[in-house]
Amino acid sequence: MKLKLTLLSALIFTGGLVKAQDSLMIRKIYDEELVNGKSYENLRYLCKSIGQRLSGSANAQKAVDWSKKLMESYGFDKVYLQPCMVPHWVRGAKEEGAIIKGNKKISVHIAALGMSVATPKNGLTAPVIELHSLKELATLGKDAIKGKIVFFNRPFDERFIETLRAYGAAGDQRFAGPAAAAKYGAVGVIVRSLTGRQDDYPHTGTTAYLKDSLNIPAAAISTNDANKLSAMLKMRSLPHVKFYFKQNCMHLPDAPSFNVVGELRGTENPNKYITVGGHLDSWDLAEGAHDDGTGVIGSLEAVRLLKVMGYKPKNSIRAVFFMNEENGDRGGEKYADLAAENKEEHIAAIESDLGGFTPRGFSFQGVSPSLLNKINNNWGPLLAPYGSGMLVAGGGGSDIGPLAGKVKGVVLIGYLPDSQRYFDVHHTPDDVFENVSKRELELGAASMASLIYLIDQHGIN
Repeated sequence: MKLKLTLLSALIFTGGLVKAQDSLMIRKIYDEELVNGKSYENLRYLCKSIGQRLSGSANAQKAVDWSKKLMESYGFDKVYLQPCMVPHWVRGAKEEGAIIKGNKKISVHIAALGMSVATPKNGLTAPVIELHSLKELATLGKDAIKGKIVFFNRPFDERFIETLRAYGAAGDQRFAGPAAAAKYGAVGVIVRSLTGRQDDYPHTGTTAYLKDSLNIPAAAISTNDANKLSAMLKMRSLPHVKFYFKQNCMHLPDAPSFNVVGELRGTENPNKYITVGGHLDSWDLAEGAHDDGTGVIGSLEAVRLLKVMGYKPKNSIRAVFFMNEENGDRGGEKYADLAAENKEEHIAAIESDLGGFTPRGFSFQGVSPSLLNKINNNWGPLLAPYGSGMLVAGGGGSDIGPLAGKVKGVVLIGYLPDSQRYFDVHHTPDDVFENVSKRELELGAASMASLIYLIDQHGIN
């Protein structure tokens, strides 16, 4: 009996010692970042000296070149590029404009949706029909829609606490709405911006056409102007409201580009990988500060922190700047293809693509409920003091998503910052460096470094 108690005490002491060591390491990670962090100044350079980084653009290539040099300056064991071909869509001459034509002409704010075609040279004018779902297309039929501009006006469902769920619930009207409306004879599509905020910023984002359908021009309209248009369409005194818009976008041939990869080589398992990253490309309306400058810079900072602290990882750790998340996901696909081709074993992949706001925790894809419970019991108490203890089931992210189908056993993890402000600036001209908090960005980098450390030390099974 005494021997059993001694063994039990030893096990309890050993487990407590491990947790104490982990707790001390995490404290050191936060101290280093909050006192000596590089993330904010790196983000400043990316936003202010390079700016927008739409795939295929000169600025996207500038960002690739700068990112590679930055990783090399940190003394990573390996820094390299992964070539990939990306779509090259351009907005064209910035003379986008729109007018509601009722009893008077009212100018409104629009932005062409990414991958949309242009309007005719002199613009497009047509009657408007307001819809709130793609299902209404079939209900109304071609006779009601042919020759009109379809106005999809489904707002965010404000009942969702996590705004990403509201974005997902409203997103089909932007991504699939134009192609669906074209099948019913629509000549153009206007989509309410995907945000809960009432303002004058149109939110761009990708739309996808079908190979067997006519491509029609599509644009986002600001929420304030969407409300004006909807109100005018409901006025009985204005039975013939029309909408005019003009945009000059075009598709160019696919362009060469790259993922940027920086690696710390593992001391025990160099052929096993923990990946952390975000997407380097951004939409062309602004600087891509939150989407996804904070994601790539925070991910790089997480790996830099471990390096500068002298940490020797058991497994290889990669910071990956993916290219072309916004309008093609080519970088994520290329990374997964190469991982499968090279027979790499990925333990986990972490993605940051929800902005650089206050960290809340992480979502896990590819783990059982019992394993998630174990993760919460073991790591939750270590991360909770820093506000990152929310460890939940959920998605990993679109850049790391292709790994799930091509690399066995990988756990996909999404970094979860507070979501309440993200869709205020997402895909808008307001997504600029000045709207990022230095403190929040640094806390996010430290939280990702802490999780990488825990996975490297203890595995995730």
